Amino acid sequence: MSISLSVFIATIVNFLILLVILKKLLFKPVNNVIETRRQEIKDTIEKTETDKKKAEEYKLESEKLIKESKLEGKNIVESYKEKAEKVSKEIVSDAHEEANRIMERAKKEIEREREKAADEIKTETINLAIELSKKALEESIDEVKHRQIIEEFIAKVGN
Repeated sequence: MSISLSVFIATIVNFLILLVILKKLLFKPVNNVIETRRQEIKDTIEKTETDKKKAEEYKLESEKLIKESKLEGKNIVESYKEKAEKVSKEIVSDAHEEANRIMERAKKEIEREREKAADEIKTETINLAIELSKKALEESIDEVKHRQIIEEFIAKVGN
């Protein structure tokens, strides 16, 4: 096999022409596409990192808000619990006061009824004593004098 110089030079020239044509038509557009794709990937990575940082910030803020909400909720529950206890104590206190008032009224009513019953018993006793005395004495003493004697007797006995 012999290599001819003219074939060799023609092959090198063809190769260089092909290389220039490929560089102009193929390599440059492919490099542009690769560079564009590389830039897009870089931008996506940067955006992802930025989004990740924002997500972390939102997460921390959300956790903080949740803690604050829980604390606020606990405070609200405690506040309503205190109010409920206060209202409960007021209701119990009012009920005790009302019960005491009812007891006092009942005691006064019982006392009035007792006095009324005692007066009725005295009156009835006086009337019975007068009737007995009338029958026993049968006109020896007048009724006014007789009533006075019995009232004095009852006053001594009643005290």
